Formats: sequence, structure tokens, C-alpha cells
Amino acid sequence: MANLSLKKSTASKRTNLRSKSLKTKKPKASTKLTSSILMLTTFPPRQCGIAAYSKDLVNHIHKAYGSSCSIEICALHNNQQPLKSSENYTYSLNTDLPESYQDLSSRINIDESIELVMIQHEFGLFNGCSDTFIEFLQSLHKPLIVALHTVLPNPDQTMLKHVAAIVSSAKCVTVMTKSSKSLLIDSYGILPSKIKVITHGTHLIKHRSQEKLKSKYGLDGKTVLSTFGLLGPGKSIETTLDALPEIVKDYPDVMFLIMGSTHPTLVNNEGETYRNFLTKKIKDLKLEQHVKFINEFLPLNALLEYLQLTDIYLFTSMNPNQAVSGTFAYAMSCGCPIISTPIPHAKEFLTENKGLLFDFGNSKKLAKQLKVLLNDPQYRKILGLNALHSSVATSWENSALAHGQMFQEFASNIKLKYQKPEIKLEHLLKMTTPVGIIQFSKLNQPDITSGYTLDDNARALIVICEYYKLTGNESLIPSLIIYFRFVLNCLRYDGGFLNYVNEHKEFTKQNESVNLEDSNGRGIWALGHLLEIEDLLPVKYAYIFHRAKECLDEFLPNAIHFNSPRAMAFIIKGLTKSGLAQQDSFYYSTVVKLGTKLLKMYKHESQGQWKWFESYFTYGNSVLPEAMLDVYSVTKIEDYNVIAYESFNFLLQHLFVKDEFKVISNQTWFAKGDAIENCSLGGQQPIDVAYTILALKKFHDIYPKEGYKDKMELAFSWFMGNNHLNQIIYNPCTTGCHDGLELENVNLNQGSESTVSYLMARMAFEKSF
Repeated sequence: MANLSLKKSTASKRTNLRSKSLKTKKPKASTKLTSSILMLTTFPPRQCGIAAYSKDLVNHIHKAYGSSCSIEICALHNNQQPLKSSENYTYSLNTDLPESYQDLSSRINIDESIELVMIQHEFGLFNGCSDTFIEFLQSLHKPLIVALHTVLPNPDQTMLKHVAAIVSSAKCVTVMTKSSKSLLIDSYGILPSKIKVITHGTHLIKHRSQEKLKSKYGLDGKTVLSTFGLLGPGKSIETTLDALPEIVKDYPDVMFLIMGSTHPTLVNNEGETYRNFLTKKIKDLKLEQHVKFINEFLPLNALLEYLQLTDIYLFTSMNPNQAVSGTFAYAMSCGCPIISTPIPHAKEFLTENKGLLFDFGNSKKLAKQLKVLLNDPQYRKILGLNALHSSVATSWENSALAHGQMFQEFASNIKLKYQKPEIKLEHLLKMTTPVGIIQFSKLNQPDITSGYTLDDNARALIVICEYYKLTGNESLIPSLIIYFRFVLNCLRYDGGFLNYVNEHKEFTKQNESVNLEDSNGRGIWALGHLLEIEDLLPVKYAYIFHRAKECLDEFLPNAIHFNSPRAMAFIIKGLTKSGLAQQDSFYYSTVVKLGTKLLKMYKHESQGQWKWFESYFTYGNSVLPEAMLDVYSVTKIEDYNVIAYESFNFLLQHLFVKDEFKVISNQTWFAKGDAIENCSLGGQQPIDVAYTILALKKFHDIYPKEGYKDKMELAFSWFMGNNHLNQIIYNPCTTGCHDGLELENVNLNQGSESTVSYLMARMAFEKSF
């Protein structure tokens, strides 16, 4: 908003929202049945930054929590910008009319379905009735949260009093930067405990080819500079225009895109005066071939594409008090190298080599910074990637999680339930070549130099088999064949498997230096899932199952010589899944022999309170009790059932503490005598979460009243952000899964192990698994 001053309310002396003498119509009680948060905000179709912000926030909260965190919009409007699509809103507020505040307050207070009120606050939104606005806040009988989009430095006494009144009426206020929080504490005297920092959301995007996008928009061969947002003098577009003549002399392919329609308030008051001023300046500076207006409020998808094709993003705001910018945040999420004026948002987020700054209105310094980046494409790339990495933590998904946790804190009846995304295999298939699934990725781009492994292709085969059971979709069969062929090609003459294959389809020397028992076990586990679906595939694919059984038979004599407990567990899981472990068969006797070895390990290590197969927990712990339950399922020997139940519940005591799910860190593991709360929070891997969920599923099927289903839900919520960083691990945009949760950050790469692990965990909630 352009005007940030506080105007005295014209009605403040005659309007008291708590007065009984003021005559108003008696409001009707709401008929809504579900608990909800009422959010007071501008909202589309109104065009402004807060409207766009609120739409993104509400959409992502719904995706994260569904109906367990229902948000209803109370649309803000005024006399100049009347309410549009009024039929969509139960509540609205004309911010120019004192009577509207009183009517809204009364309706909110009697609506039992409203658990909490949140206000998206900008001083200009309530400028005409500032005193009435404070009275409105004080009249509410519901918990209140106020999101302060602007915190002004150097406040006068009127501003201090006004902000203090807002904060005293609220349970909590939110700001978007640490510098805004510091301002509230140091300049306004607000208690730190009343302030939460929730950064402006950024979009997770599928990164597309910059050159293809340039071609799509007719910008082939251009070096694109861009800026966007509702156009007005505060954007100081002329700062860039004055810098361009010096730039285009040396870089004649430069094109500057000015994206966005003129701010509606400005159009109402002045028409297109500012745009006309810019047009004349472009002509005077002879820049017609280097500047292009895109005079529209761009749809989100188009905007994100324009930002992805941008070589350098320019933010030239002249307002040093602008705490945060949504346009700036969007550019970061698209990996744009950014040159910005030093608003607090930029100073806070462009540290550590993420962008460049220049002084307000200083066109010469801007030209100098532009030349730095135009001369060094590699440096541009580094800045853009650094900005992209940092922006993922501030994604709308994570902003939604932070808001949900805050709502639950201040409204006791709100009980959050994390939603499960639709199952999608897009990233899995993107990681797959005709050879198999590639091991690692850089962000969401497959890294072919990392090669392939039996481990990953075996797990991918399991996912495809289970998804085929669920859908019967024959388009999955080519992928099934690719993964099975890879498993088959890893089989050696002695019946064992190799694991590591390079990008040239050659076995690597790593196979000679690493114990491959666990990899062999995973190969057999995958074959078991494949053999289970033999009757579901068309008859013409019978050869697959004949060869799978031959492969299994070639391997099986090796199994009884294995000593790795997890390898033995995987083999047991595969044999029981295949349906071949019938009594008096070699498959059955192998299951019994391996189960007996695990039983002996358990009896040797299990002492006192320590009920486990080893003297430590490492990775994939859940497969051990799960395998014992499988042995029991085919033998009906009670010892296996007892040990499965006893050891699994012992493990769960350490993984589920005070209604929180803990993942054993691969940085420290967990030795006998350790306390889980003292273990590292870093090094948490999706594969361990998946194995836990699969075991819980199996135990729930046998013991449906033991609470295992609730633990499945809690464990899966780890992927959706219920972890110590409150950050999402699954990427709903790419459909991949981030590679791990560290102490202070998420590993943003989306390799095959993590992606397949997520899919295994997700499919465990379907009937087919």
C-alpha cells in the first residue's frame, strides 16, 4: 500500500464497538458445522500483493491439512474497490465504514464454528478507520493472530501506541523477516514471546529449459532482465531504464521485461500516468528494442515461466521500509540471480552469495552490478542456485505447516491431520533410463554419472509391482521389465548378485570392496513381489515369471550362508511374499533356517530391558521383527510370533516418544544404553521411515487393536513436515522425495532411494500392499 500513515478515524468519537446503544441488525448465527479459522484479508479477484499472498497460503494450508484446518475468508474491500464475487463470502468487511466493523465483530463473536481469527495486516488497508480498527480488535471474543506485513522503523508516539494496541489484542503477531522481529522488540518494546517469524512463501517448481521457455515467449537469443508486480512509482522502474543505455552498448541482446498491470488504486486515482512516463523515457533513451511491457496481471504458471527464462531479476523498490516482497520471493524460488535495493528482505536473504545489492535509485551502481553478472554466466548460475536452495525452506508448503502449527497452538479444538498426496510416479520414471533407475540426482535432475545399483532397481521393481496391483495399468509393464532386467543382469554365475553399475553399464570395483549381502537380500525381496503378481499380468508375459523363478532358484543355495541380519530378513520377506514358501518346499526350509538364525541372534543379544537382535540400532531396523512375523505366518511356530511382537514393540518405544516419531540417525546410530533424546537429529533417511511404515502395516494386519495404524499415520507425517524442522520432505511439485533431513536443513537432492522409499510408504496405506 502506498500510504502508510495513520489517519485519525473520522468516526472514532461516535463509534464504540462495545456500546449497547448503537443500533444494528441482530446478526444471524452461522449454520456451519466444522471448526474454522476466519482470515480477514484482501482476496482475488481483487488485485494486490496481500490478496495473492493469502490465496497461495490458504490453498497450501488446505493441501497440507484438508478439512482439519478449515479457513474461511472474510474479504476486505472499501468504497473505491467494492467487493466482487460477494456470493462467495459469508463474511466481508468494508474497511471505510465503521458500522461494518461492528456488524462483523458481532457476527464473529456468536459464530461458534469460528475457533480463531487471523488478520493479514497492512496499515493502508485500515487507514481510514484506524481507531475503529483497534476497537474492533478489542471487541473480539476469539483468539486473534495478526500478520504484520509491514513494520515501520523510527515510529512516532502515535505509531507506537497503535502497534502496541494491535499486539495487546492478539495472542500472537507474525512477521516475515528476522529484521522485522528485531524492530518490534527494539523500537516498539514488544515481548519476543509474542512474535513468530514465518517467512513469505515461495513456489516449488519443476525447473524447465531456459532456452525452450525463451523460444516459447519469442525471446530467442535474448539475455533477459525482468521485474514484475503491480506497477507504480514505488517500483522505481526508471532506475533500471537509466542504467540500460550503458548496458545495451556492450550487450545488444539484452531485453528488459516489465511485467504486471498498473496498481488498481493508482489507475483509479491517476490513470496510466506512471506507465506513460516510463513509455516516454524508453523512447527518449532509444530503448524501444530493449524494453517490453507485459501489461497484465499474469496467471501464476505464466509468471513462473517468465521468471525461469530470466537471466537476471531486478528489484528496484525505492521504499527502504518495505519489509518483504512477494515478487522477490518468487524470483528466488525460480533460481533467478537477483540484483536488489537493500530492503530488509533483500539484506536478510541475499547474504552468503545469493545475490547483489545496490543503493536506492543509484542507476550507475545498478549498471556496474549488471556488468558483473553479464560478464560471468557461471557466477550468475551460482547465485541463482544458492537462492533456489535457500528458498526451498520457505516454500508455501512449509509456510502452511508453520501456520497450521500456530493455529493449533492458539485454538485448542483444532487438531491437525496431515493429508496424503495422490500417488504419482513422475519423478520415478524421470529417473529411469532403458538401463534402470539412476542412483542419484542433483536437485530433481537425474545424475547419470552416479550410475545404477541393484538396491535401487530392486526397490523400484517393488513399487511398480505394488502400483500394478493397485491400478492394473499395463503402461507400467515396460518399467517393470526394465527394473527386472537390471536385477537379472546383476546375477552372477555363482548365484550371487553384484550391486554397483556405472553409467557405461559396467560393474564397478566397488563391488569388490563392499559387503553385498544386504543388496542380495533386496534383490530376492523384489523377486518375491514380482512373483506375487504372476496371475495379474497378461499371459504373454509369463516368460518374466519363469525367469524370475529361475533367478530365485539359482540364488537360494547361497542364502543359508548369509550372516547379515537384514539380508536374511529381506530374503525371508521375498520368499514369503512370493507364495512359494509352502511346507516341505526348499523355499519353506530356507525361511525356517534363516528364521532360526535370527532367533538365535535375538536370544544371544536380548538381555534385561534390551529386546533386540543386535547391541545397537542402525538402519532398516523394522525389517527384522517384520521378517520374524513372516516366519511365523508360514510356520505357525509361536516363538517367532513372540519375538516379532516383543522386539518390534521394543523398537517402537524408541521411535515413538511422546506422540513424536523419531528416526535413528545414520550419523550416530543408537547403541545399547543410549537415550534417543541425546541422539543426533541430523542424518534422518526416508528409507528408515518407509521400512517402519511397512512393518507397522504388517503388524496392524495381525494385531489390529494395538495402535499400529495410528503410528503409521504419525510416521508418514514425517514426509509431510511433521519433523524437527517442520519442513516437507516429499516434493509435491516434482513428485520426488528429498534425500534426507539434517540437523538444520533438508537435503534437496531427490535421488532414487528416497523417492522409492516415499512411494513404498505412501502405497502402504492402499489395500493392495
